[in-house]
Amino acid sequence: MRYRTVLVEAGLIGAAALDTFVHMWSDAPVSIALGVLGCVVLPLRHRFPRAVFALTLPAALLEAALVAPFVALYVLATRSRDRRVLGVCAVLFALASAAPSPFDDEAVKPSDTAVYLAYGLATAAVPVLLGQLVLTRRELSQRIEEIQEAKEHERVLHAQAMLARERAQLAREMHDVVSHQVSLIAVQAGALQVAGPDPATREAARTIRTLSVGTLDELRTMVTLLRASGPTEPTPQPTLADLQQLVAASGIEAKLTGVPALPVGTPGQRAIYRTVQEALTNVRKHAPGASAAVELWQDGPYAGVTVTNTPPGRPALPLPGAGQGLVGLHERACLLNGTLESGPTEDGGYRVHMSLPLN
Repeated sequence: MRYRTVLVEAGLIGAAALDTFVHMWSDAPVSIALGVLGCVVLPLRHRFPRAVFALTLPAALLEAALVAPFVALYVLATRSRDRRVLGVCAVLFALASAAPSPFDDEAVKPSDTAVYLAYGLATAAVPVLLGQLVLTRRELSQRIEEIQEAKEHERVLHAQAMLARERAQLAREMHDVVSHQVSLIAVQAGALQVAGPDPATREAARTIRTLSVGTLDELRTMVTLLRASGPTEPTPQPTLADLQQLVAASGIEAKLTGVPALPVGTPGQRAIYRTVQEALTNVRKHAPGASAAVELWQDGPYAGVTVTNTPPGRPALPLPGAGQGLVGLHERACLLNGTLESGPTEDGGYRVHMSLPLN
């Protein structure tokens, strides 16, 4: 890949140099210097597209060299959505290519200049349109990848919510049915232990009662675990310590503030992590160009996280989404006796607020 890049750069510089040499009107030092400058700065077009385009225009004005400004304008169009900037650059490209060179002694008719200007505008439209098509394709590919990641994430959240509901139902059945029946066995065994007709019967009743009490303790422990344990995943569970890495790798301008270590349990930490993950994913998908603020907070017996993003910097593409992410987060919060609120802000942004009890 590195050699391919070197060959492409060398080919573009060679084509620009050949174009400048072929269309050179005079041997004036300033003309030669500007032609060489327009070719030399081409490798910097990806880092400084506007500056490189500006440096290639003098060669087009003095010597009718079009390859260097054509390439620079194309790269600029792949990096910017500002139509005013692209329009101004296209007009400058057309004027530089149509204006008579000061080193050309031959007089040019105004009608010929108008024709050259029309051709120049048509030529300038080509790199602008090609660059915008490449930029649109790049953005679409990125959005499609984000949607696929979001769908997979929502599928996992839905599976986790279903598993949590099944666990809650199982815990209720064990508490309401099994524990009740074992409690009756323990009561009856206690009564038989007191009023048994012979020592052997009383000893057997005592053993049954002891086993029943132990079974009740184990059932209570299992019910507590089933109710407290959140959805499980095959991968290591994220915690609040992973939030900084999540925010840094979100692909948007985001900042993490607030209480660094909230006193919440492992299920609560997972819920907060997933809330931040889903909120930042929605910012990338629905608010391109926006920045986000992630705040961890604690207020009395409650703690949680608030994710707020600014209005989008550019229109979002109308791409489909499953729409189950916030639903899954709401279910996760309910399982922990918490709340989840989401909605637009007054300035056109969006806010997601999760609150969880500390006990």
